[in-house]
Amino acid sequence: MTGTTTAADYAWLETRYPHLTEAYCVTLVRGLAPEALLTELKAAPKPGLTGVDALVEPSYDEWDDHDGEMLFVGVTAVDDWSLMVEFNGYLGIRAKAMLPVSRGRTVVSHFRNVNAVDHFYWFEDGDTRLHFEPLFAHARDGSHPDELLMEMRESGFDLSDGDDRYHTGHTEAAFALAHRITGIRLTPEIFASARFTCGIAPVPRG
Repeated sequence: MTGTTTAADYAWLETRYPHLTEAYCVTLVRGLAPEALLTELKAAPKPGLTGVDALVEPSYDEWDDHDGEMLFVGVTAVDDWSLMVEFNGYLGIRAKAMLPVSRGRTVVSHFRNVNAVDHFYWFEDGDTRLHFEPLFAHARDGSHPDELLMEMRESGFDLSDGDDRYHTGHTEAAFALAHRITGIRLTPEIFASARFTCGIAPVPRG
């Protein structure tokens, strides 16, 4: 684990990328270049794009064209990790897709849709190490569900299960926890200037 990042460090998401946080999937994969990750995901290549905002239109276009069976993904290198960004996508939280990718590697992915359904996954070497819904962080599963309780609290998650638990900041907390696991801190500058290698990937069933 690394860093002391909290949800407050990602407050810029709501003001600068509100269209992303209402329906997104962000995935970090260690030790696999963007082109290799797209190959692992059986993605057909699409033209590269610069900046997260450029991913919006093709993401929704491909969704409409393929009824959500093929998802548009943009992947860029950040240090020795690949960052995969999806608008209105969910490939990064599909265990059938990401568990094979995680063999010999670390994969951290989090997701939220327009109905506020959300998921956080930490895959490690073919294993689901941790999974929970950020809005209901008290309920966790995976092979090590309680390993990161301190880091989860410090990131900004409410781990209580009472009716009085708070319901804000859980998306930003997911970004903060992903940073603590991976050591990769996402910034507005990365989101604005990253050059994405793009493709459309099939969603594995089952």
